[in-house]
Amino acid sequence: MSKLPLYEKVGYAMGDAAANLVWRGALAYLAVFYTDTFGLAASAAAILFLVVRLSDGVTDIIMGMIADRTNTSWGKFRPWILWSTPFLCVFMVLCFTTPDFNDTGKLIYAYVTYIGLTLAYTMNNVPYSALMGVMTANDKERTSLSGFRFAGAFLGGLLVMGFLPTLVKYFGEGNDAIGYQYTMYVFAALLCVLMLITVFTTKERVIPVQQSSNGLAVELRDLMTHLPFLLAPLISITAFFYYRNLISGIIFVLVFAVIGVLIKRLIKDDNKEVTGSKRDMLDLITNKPWLILLGMGFLTMMFNGIKYGVIAYYFKYYIGDALLVGQYFIGLLVVSILGALCTSFLANKFGRRNLFIIAMVLSSLITCGFYWIPEKDVSMVFVLGCSAEFFAAMMPTLFFSMLGDSADYSEWRNGRRATGLIYSAGTFVQKTGGGFAGALVLVVLAKYGYDGMDLSTINAALPGMKQLMSFIPAAFGFAGAILMVFYPLTEKLQQQILEELTERRNAPILSTV
Repeated sequence: MSKLPLYEKVGYAMGDAAANLVWRGALAYLAVFYTDTFGLAASAAAILFLVVRLSDGVTDIIMGMIADRTNTSWGKFRPWILWSTPFLCVFMVLCFTTPDFNDTGKLIYAYVTYIGLTLAYTMNNVPYSALMGVMTANDKERTSLSGFRFAGAFLGGLLVMGFLPTLVKYFGEGNDAIGYQYTMYVFAALLCVLMLITVFTTKERVIPVQQSSNGLAVELRDLMTHLPFLLAPLISITAFFYYRNLISGIIFVLVFAVIGVLIKRLIKDDNKEVTGSKRDMLDLITNKPWLILLGMGFLTMMFNGIKYGVIAYYFKYYIGDALLVGQYFIGLLVVSILGALCTSFLANKFGRRNLFIIAMVLSSLITCGFYWIPEKDVSMVFVLGCSAEFFAAMMPTLFFSMLGDSADYSEWRNGRRATGLIYSAGTFVQKTGGGFAGALVLVVLAKYGYDGMDLSTINAALPGMKQLMSFIPAAFGFAGAILMVFYPLTEKLQQQILEELTERRNAPILSTV
């Protein structure tokens, strides 16, 4: 297949630049905004992050199914990007607005606006991610497109992370609440422009095989009957994560044992009248490459999310200069753009699985070095941070390009291609991992007695900040490297899959008697 034109790759990248005005802003600053400006307790904010992100993960699956079953003259996915953009802009501003409520009112407001933001992001980003899978059928072009995408993502992150503290100070003139709100007005306007560029410069080329003929309402009702498969594990993980006691541990083990038995029974079900949504779920849980990538998405998000979630605290209290965080983010994101753009070249040289393992091991080893950095040693923080980030930037780039491979694998083996559902799993694990990462940062800080409104608690929390910048995220990175060893799609097998799928798609449709 011919290469995608450069303008289309750049246009697609602008969509993730826009999305990361929200994603990177929320990931890097929302926790510290909630505790130090909005006035929420760290423990309450931790529960908020878990509840909202985990429930939002379920809506990702639903959105993936809806997008797969959308048919317009513009395609399946681009219309959703267009329709959701205004809502994303509005909730972006509301989420960083500080109303004059009491503590209970503030917590309710935080839940409402954060849920609104994540729902709007789901409507926008699930179709956006799936769009990559239908712009080209060429796996190498997908890797290149993924590189452009994450270069755009890091560019958007650079804008919000690098300049947000300065803009908050400029607009707020000492009042951070006003500063955050007016800064979000600027970013929301920019987001709208960038999303429109993506919608009008991209094209959907890969036509998926025909899905179930059942109506969308029937499919969604059927999905609702299977929600316990999604909700029960998530609730048990959350309980174990937050309480970490014997009872929550026993519940965790029992729930996963029961779910495992039910899944085995479901796989053995030979009922040919099975509905499309159940067939989609069966295809997913028997898709080994997708299952491994699901784990990788969670672990890489934990690795990156913990580091990004603690940076604002680390610079404000451990380094002693809150405004330096903007310069640090600029350094990280410039390196990230380079790392993303180098991914395609290095993947062709080493193979994507091998590069994934190398990137995770090297980035994790460098991250461990943060533990030995003396207080206020800014130069060493920048050196280690930028070095680790070069390799960390390759992780999401490889992850999303390889999700397209798992969609190919499903079509090759099952004759079905639920691109939206498969890519929604990517955003699902990102949000789930991001929720756990943000919550873990707050849980660890709360364990060390941190209170953003009480400066006397800061010194006791500094060791926790060191752990969150070093060994804690590195543990998830090393776990991801081990998991990736078991990824089954070699470059040779992927090439075979692509060749056979091309033959099928180009073959004439013959009637059968």
